[in-house]
Amino acid sequence: MFWKLPALGKISKIGIRPPQAAPGRSGVAIALIVKNEARHVAEWAAFHLAAGVRQFLVYDNGSSDGTIDILRETLPADALIVVPWRQIFSDARMGREIHNQVLAYAHAASNFGGDLRWMAFIDADEFLVPKQAASIPEALGHLGDARNLSLPWHMFGRSGHVEPPEGGVVRNYLRRARDPMSDVRGVRAFKCIVDPCHLTALRVHSMETDGSGRTCNDRGVVVEERERDKPGFYSADHLQLNHYYTRSESELAAKIGRGPNLAAKMGEYERKVRRTVANIEADEAEDRAALDYLERIGPECVGAARTGG
Repeated sequence: MFWKLPALGKISKIGIRPPQAAPGRSGVAIALIVKNEARHVAEWAAFHLAAGVRQFLVYDNGSSDGTIDILRETLPADALIVVPWRQIFSDARMGREIHNQVLAYAHAASNFGGDLRWMAFIDADEFLVPKQAASIPEALGHLGDARNLSLPWHMFGRSGHVEPPEGGVVRNYLRRARDPMSDVRGVRAFKCIVDPCHLTALRVHSMETDGSGRTCNDRGVVVEERERDKPGFYSADHLQLNHYYTRSESELAAKIGRGPNLAAKMGEYERKVRRTVANIEADEAEDRAALDYLERIGPECVGAARTGG
């Protein structure tokens, strides 16, 4: 009798040795991987610079549309680190692909985390929005010595746009899935902000600090990782994570055309994406949190950030 070996999945969790904390470390960094984000990346970078992000750790997965040039024009030179990151690695013995985004996150934490209090791991279609404070560091200040924060996605759909509208993402996309904790077909997920000097293992959507998966919400309520899916964990009182999943229909079609990060999943990708969009837009609510934040800090702050002034 011959036994068929199960299909081997990707290596999507990486363990690391946390960096040593530097004296007086402070501030918030964002680590992200990009590929051809030229249309919206200036808005994204200017928003987060105005919101107090100290360091942008950008892993460039072969951008060819000027994404990196735009980032260099938008951000101060001392706030931006660009790392070439166009690669596919695998375990040579087992043939398992190593998730390139997780690998970038591990590299960012290991090599740059020692100088920082917080490191966020998000994408260029995700915005960290302070709800009460004037900046992201202030929005995190009440958490004390917390080391692992999980923020739920607030999933935004097309808001009726077929083509990209003038005026940017924040001002034009104001409708999201009503329930951020819905578990219907991919609407719910989390991204993490952690103390990199205590980070010991990571995936794209979950991280471990000091060998534990315990995490907190933005109010500081701590739970085991498996408990964060429960509705009672939800909070966006201090910091909200907006995920502009589709933007316009034409951009959504282009996203589907580019395919998934892992080539093996190409066949199911369009069906999954369209199903997620349908669930986002099946029950929507208006959400002006990001726009309200811009109006609260004043357009001159974002304008100064955009020009590096």
